[in-house]
Amino acid sequence: MGHRLSKIYTRTGDDGTTGLGDGTRVAKDSLRVEAYGTVDELNSVLGVLLSQKLPPEVNDYLTKTQHTLFELGGELSVPHRVVITEGDIAGLETILDKLNADLSPLKEFILPGGCPAAATCHLARTVCRRAERGVIRLSKTEKINQNAVKYLNRLSDFLFVVARYLNAQAGQSDIQWQPRKNQE
Repeated sequence: MGHRLSKIYTRTGDDGTTGLGDGTRVAKDSLRVEAYGTVDELNSVLGVLLSQKLPPEVNDYLTKTQHTLFELGGELSVPHRVVITEGDIAGLETILDKLNADLSPLKEFILPGGCPAAATCHLARTVCRRAERGVIRLSKTEKINQNAVKYLNRLSDFLFVVARYLNAQAGQSDIQWQPRKNQE
């Protein structure tokens, strides 16, 4: 492993800039920093989810996901770096299909919630969607690995299924959306 920080504060960001992985300095509100910052936020939400009691297989999947998200953040922090592959996306699809196989088919929209772990997973899903939007915005101004967008898109689907799986494992029903009756 390369360079390690021995001192946490450097004061180099006091002017509103930050260093990218390649050493260039950019504004802290740049699209690139926003994109990898939201990926970091998503990883933190997964950390909160992992602090709860989870089925071992879910714990394993989410821990692996955290490592991949850390790699994605690193990819986004270094312009032109490519880490996320089609294999990462295919891996998510395999797990997603496995978890979804025993869930009841959805006939209605569901609300985020249920058991605490599922509710936290729904929160992670929404942060994932925000991260995806941020990476898409970045891709309109800079060249990025399109697998990053695909991975985040699939990851949000995965987190939706994990939330449903966690509710099922907890014996909790998904909360179906009840549309209001037309008030004419």
